[in-house]
Amino acid sequence: MGKIGLLLEGGGMKCAYGAGVLDKFNDDNVTFDYVIGVSAGSANGASYLAGQRGRNIRFYTELISDPDYMGIRCFLRNGEMFGIRYIYADLSNEGGKAPLDYEKVLENPAEYYVVATNAITGKPEYFTKTDMKKNDYRAIMCSSAIPAACRPVFFKNRYYFDGGVSDPLPVKKMLEDGCDRIVAILSKPRGYVKKPESFRTFYHLKLGKYPKMKEALDNRHILYTEEQKELYRLEEEGKAFIFAPSAQIKMGTFSTDSKTQEKLYQLGLDDYGELKEGLAAFMAAE
Repeated sequence: MGKIGLLLEGGGMKCAYGAGVLDKFNDDNVTFDYVIGVSAGSANGASYLAGQRGRNIRFYTELISDPDYMGIRCFLRNGEMFGIRYIYADLSNEGGKAPLDYEKVLENPAEYYVVATNAITGKPEYFTKTDMKKNDYRAIMCSSAIPAACRPVFFKNRYYFDGGVSDPLPVKKMLEDGCDRIVAILSKPRGYVKKPESFRTFYHLKLGKYPKMKEALDNRHILYTEEQKELYRLEEEGKAFIFAPSAQIKMGTFSTDSKTQEKLYQLGLDDYGELKEGLAAFMAAE
């Protein structure tokens, strides 16, 4: 039997959907040889690998009310619309409100990759669990640093931004790393069409020092569409199994409505129930 990989798409608060699916994976002991996460998907993946059921949903419902988490108050206090340093350090470190059990992540036999974008080259780079240490989750911060909304994260002598800019659906990486089959948890419904980035003038101004990032953002919708088509092609060939929200729940990347996030999480639980048998057959196939 070949290597089965799990792909976790980013999408900010929309990743509450994936938190629901992953909690059901933990409930039913659904495991993978390989896990790769992008942006908020990388953080969801860490909780899943640690077996910390219920940890992810706290970030989407309970903890978003913290003033350093997200929004105008966060910007006025920290200069960022999305408080990645607060979320992935203060909250996630030992002694925080939602500490990550890093030892369990290390003990999990699955390969674990986090996608980030090099701020100078605009190209993707991939960190592993060994690039992290307990109470040092800068790899996840790198993957989640939304350009213009967050400052770049300095890590391993380089600056990084959100991995979703350069490799939003890292199917090619998974195939190159030997995955024969892919299970993907998307944050957008089937039929989603990625449009050119909004606020182009704003991010061009904010990213003046990083011309390759501006170029990558300008072309992000093209890359996303290409990778999306490849994933669906693999699904048609029986090599991919996809979880995507089965209903439209209107919300944005920066939503702070905990009730909406709870609905999206519940949708993940419900969709898993509908697709559970199909997933089992896909995982068991020779």
